[in-house]
Amino acid sequence: MSSALERALAVLELLTENPKGLQVSIVAQKTGMPVSGAHRLLNELARHGYVRQEGSQGEYALTVKLAAMGLHFMGKSGIGDIAQPILDRLASISGELIRLSVLDEDKLVWVAAAQGATSGLRYDPGKEQGVTVHLASTAGGQALLSTMPDEEALMLVAAQGFVSEIESPGVNAPRTAQDLLKRLEETRRRGYSNATDSYIVGMAAMAVPVRYVDGQTVIGCLSIAGPAVRLSPQRMDELAPALKEAAEEIGSASDSSLLFRRSSALRKMGEAAG
Repeated sequence: MSSALERALAVLELLTENPKGLQVSIVAQKTGMPVSGAHRLLNELARHGYVRQEGSQGEYALTVKLAAMGLHFMGKSGIGDIAQPILDRLASISGELIRLSVLDEDKLVWVAAAQGATSGLRYDPGKEQGVTVHLASTAGGQALLSTMPDEEALMLVAAQGFVSEIESPGVNAPRTAQDLLKRLEETRRRGYSNATDSYIVGMAAMAVPVRYVDGQTVIGCLSIAGPAVRLSPQRMDELAPALKEAAEEIGSASDSSLLFRRSSALRKMGEAAG
């Protein structure tokens, strides 16, 4: 890595994926740094309050400082004020997990959620906020890609990769450009995406794009996810009107959110440059 900043960011990103902490030797191995360099960097991050050393083996783990900064930013962005009541209502209607993602340049990031399943079988990962959405295999990703020309969609997927890096990717995830383009065409025709056993085995999801208040610019996606045995194609058809209405409601209020306004501006700049 070419700079101290890049190394520090790599360590922070690594520790976000390992909340229980990692030994300095593992941090060094995963980031390609010498152990001495990793140790100095971790001590510097600890001095600034971002990590601490804990555990019987002296593992380094993140403190809450970084998370608190993210929550503070999200609070200031206006996303919660606008979207959370809508997500909660859709969760109550569907009885499933609702997730909102926001487009950040060419990345789709999960930013908010609401759980409608109060008991029994349910899909509830509880750890996806702030995670970049895998475009090819998820309902949200396919909903976003369906709003683009095929060439642009394939370029984004090629840059990210067809196969998700999660431990147990779904068996029905598209593996080729031809398969993906077929699904995008189905999404356009249907009016929402359908990804069953695609992102994760046993999970089904549907999604629609969220458009800015101008009604044109895509700024994110709204999805419903749940166990595949319950969220069947017939059930998705039943929920589609409520999902689309919720996405339109979020879009109509999007000008009140700094994050949505920024997403819209970046998207328009990208389209103009293209």
